[in-house]
Amino acid sequence: MSIHSQPAPTPQDEEKAKHIKELRAKAMRLPLHPGVYIMHDKTGEIIYIGKAKALKNRVSQYFGSDKNHEEKVRKMVSNVEYFEYILTDSEFEALVLECNLIKLHRPKYNILLKDDKGYHYIRISGGDWPRISEANQIADDGATYAGPYISSWAVKESIDEARKIFRLPTCNRKFPQDIGKGRPCLNYYIKQCSAPCRGKISQKEYQESVRDALDFLQGGSTRAIKTMTEKMEEAAENLEFEKAARIRDRLAAVKKMRERQKVVASPVPEQDVIALAQSAAGGCFFVFRFQDGRLCDQESFLPGDCGEAQTARMEFLQQYYGMRDRVPPRIALDGPAADMELLSQWLSEKAGRKVTITVPQKGRQAQLVEMCRSNAAEQLAQSTGRFTGKEASALDELGRLLGLETPPSRIEAYDISNLAGGENVAAMVVFENGRPLKSDYRKFKIKTVVGQDDYGSMREVIFRRMKEYEKTQGTNESFAHLPDCILLDGGKGHVAAVRPLLEGMGYHIPLFGMVKDDKHRTRAITGDGGEIAINSHRSAFTLVSTIQDEVHRFAIGYHRQQRKKANISTTLTSIEGIGETRARSLLRYFKTISAIREASVEELASAPGMTHPAAEKVYAHFRKTEP
Repeated sequence: MSIHSQPAPTPQDEEKAKHIKELRAKAMRLPLHPGVYIMHDKTGEIIYIGKAKALKNRVSQYFGSDKNHEEKVRKMVSNVEYFEYILTDSEFEALVLECNLIKLHRPKYNILLKDDKGYHYIRISGGDWPRISEANQIADDGATYAGPYISSWAVKESIDEARKIFRLPTCNRKFPQDIGKGRPCLNYYIKQCSAPCRGKISQKEYQESVRDALDFLQGGSTRAIKTMTEKMEEAAENLEFEKAARIRDRLAAVKKMRERQKVVASPVPEQDVIALAQSAAGGCFFVFRFQDGRLCDQESFLPGDCGEAQTARMEFLQQYYGMRDRVPPRIALDGPAADMELLSQWLSEKAGRKVTITVPQKGRQAQLVEMCRSNAAEQLAQSTGRFTGKEASALDELGRLLGLETPPSRIEAYDISNLAGGENVAAMVVFENGRPLKSDYRKFKIKTVVGQDDYGSMREVIFRRMKEYEKTQGTNESFAHLPDCILLDGGKGHVAAVRPLLEGMGYHIPLFGMVKDDKHRTRAITGDGGEIAINSHRSAFTLVSTIQDEVHRFAIGYHRQQRKKANISTTLTSIEGIGETRARSLLRYFKTISAIREASVEELASAPGMTHPAAEKVYAHFRKTEP
C-alpha cells in the first residue's frame, strides 16, 4: 500500500476523473478491428492521430491507469475531450491512412518535423577577385550561381573544403582595396589561404584558383584530380616548377580529403542511417544519407519530447519519408521501431521496390549507427545547453543499457561505509545531466542497524530518503526531487534487499547495483535479471565508474570524519566528570582538542554546560598527560 501523502482532490480533479471514465467506457465499446483513432481537445482541434490493430484494445489503454504512461501521453490524455475512429480493412491500410492524416492535420502530440528542404546554390561573386559562398536563392546581384542542390550540408561542406584546398580567403576584406593594409590572418600561416591581402598571389593566379575550385565543386574530386594532374605535368614540362609545386600541394589536399571521407564510407552503396538521442529536455533524430557509398547529406531534427523510443522511431520514419520523394533500399536504425514490418511494406510500396529496415548489431554498419547517435547526442546537447555532447551520449547509452524509457536526468547513488561494524554511515551523491550536483549530496548516520549489516543499513537509508521526499515535496529541497534512477554500490543482494522496501512504499524507481571487480573497479551493473556488462560501452562505463568512485569517496570521507570525532570524544569522556554531552559541548565551543588543551580553567568553565570543578578536572588532565 502506498504511503504517499496526497492532497485532497479538487472539484476539477473529480470532474476530470469522471470524464476519463466516460471516455474509457466509450473506448470499451469500440470494435476489435484495425483502424485509425483521432483525439480532439475542447476546441475540436485534432491533437493526436494513431493507428491500431485492434481499436478497442489500443484506445482503451489511454483511459485506464496512467501509472505506465509516459509524461507526454499523460498530457495528451488530460486534453482529450472526445475521439473519433475510422475502420480499415487491414493494419497496413491503417498505417497508410495514419501517415496521410498526420501530414494533413499535423497534430500537436504527434512527432512533427519541419520540411525545410529547399534548394541551395553555389554563389560566385562578380568582379576581378570573386568569392565562393553558399546561397539559399538566386538574387539579381551580378553574381554567378551554380546549382540547384538539395543538400544544404553538402553545399556548405564542399565549399569549405574547396576554400581550404585552393587556399581561397574567408575573411571580409575587399580586394583590391584592402591589399597591403594589414597582416595575413592565421589561415595563411596554416596554408589555408593564399593571402591576396598581402599581394602573395596575383589576380590572374587567384582567378585560376577560383576556376579550379568551381571545377572541383561541380565535377567532384575524381575529375578535379585528373584535371590538376594534367595541369601539373604541363607546368613541369614548361619548367614552371613553382606552379607545378602549387598544383601538387592541391592534389595532395584533395587526396587527403578523400581519405577522410572513407572514414564515414558506407559498406552499403545507398542507404540512410538514423539514430535517436534523448534526454529530459527532449530528443534529437540524426540522419546520415549515403549514395555511392559516400556520405552525401546529413540532417538533424529536434521534435521535442519524443516519448517511448520505439514509437518515436516509427512516427519519425512515417513523417520523414512522407516528406521525401527518395526512399533508399536500406534504412539502418539505432534501435527497433514499432511496426517495422508494416513500415517496410509501406516504404516498399512508396519506393516501388523492396526497402529493408535493419538494426545493425556489429561490424561497420553498427559503427555508422553509433557515429550517427553520437552526432544526435551532440546536436541535442548544443540545442539545450544543459550538457555537453559527451554527457548526453553517456546518459543516452546508459538509459538504453538499463532499459529505461528515457535517459536518466537525475541519478542518485548510495554507499555504506563502516569499520568492522563500527561508525556505520552512508552517503548519497546526485548526478544531474551527467554532472555531479554537490549541493544535493547528503550524509547519513545509521541509527537502527547495529554491527556490520550493509543490507539493513541500505534499507534504512533508502527509507529515510523517501520519507524526506514526502516531507519536502513541492519545495526546492534536495530530497524534494525523486531520481530517475537509483544506483547502489553493491551487487544483486543490495538490489534484492532494497527493491521490496521501495515498492512497499509505493515507489517504482529503476534500481540497480554497481558491481566491482577484485581490484575495486567498476565491472558491471546488476538488476533483477542478472548482470549487465558495461565495459564495452565506453560512454556509459565512464559515467558509472565516475559515479561509483564519487559515492565511495564521499562515504569514506564521512566515515573517517566520524571515526576522528569518536576518537576525540573518547579522549574527553575518559576525564572524570566529563560525559558525552559535555564532551560534545566542549568540542563545539573550542572546535579542536588543541584549543581545549591550551585553555585556562576560567575559559573552560565558560563553555556551555561546564562547571568550575569540571573545568579544573579537564585542565589538570591535560597538564598531567603532557610530556
